[in-house]
Amino acid sequence: MLLRYRGGEGMIAWAFHRISGVAIWAFVLLHVVDIYLVGGNPELYDEVLKVYASFPGRILEVLLGAALLYHALNGLRIIIMDFWPPLTRYHRALWYGCWAIFIAVGLPVAYEIMAPVYGWPEFFR
Repeated sequence: MLLRYRGGEGMIAWAFHRISGVAIWAFVLLHVVDIYLVGGNPELYDEVLKVYASFPGRILEVLLGAALLYHALNGLRIIIMDFWPPLTRYHRALWYGCWAIFIAVGLPVAYEIMAPVYGWPEFFR
């Protein structure tokens, strides 16, 4: 069988890393298009900005932030294991450490992104 789930944290980390990478790539393509609109069609660019500021746009922004943060943290975990191979025996602990940092950093960022939609106070602006 070509696609087979082998289980464990390593397989989940691998899958999330690939998924987040594809999501980031899709965002970069979208970003190139919307930046083109600044000069090519300013009226359409203003409409796109309204979509970004809407509730669905904010949800997508939170998901983009989550993809970027996870991809970066997991990439650092991979770099650590590449440069210090004996640490591969601690890959599970490193992965859970990535999730701890992800939650500690990601939740406040998600709050700040969603605060304007709900009228919540913004702490970091």
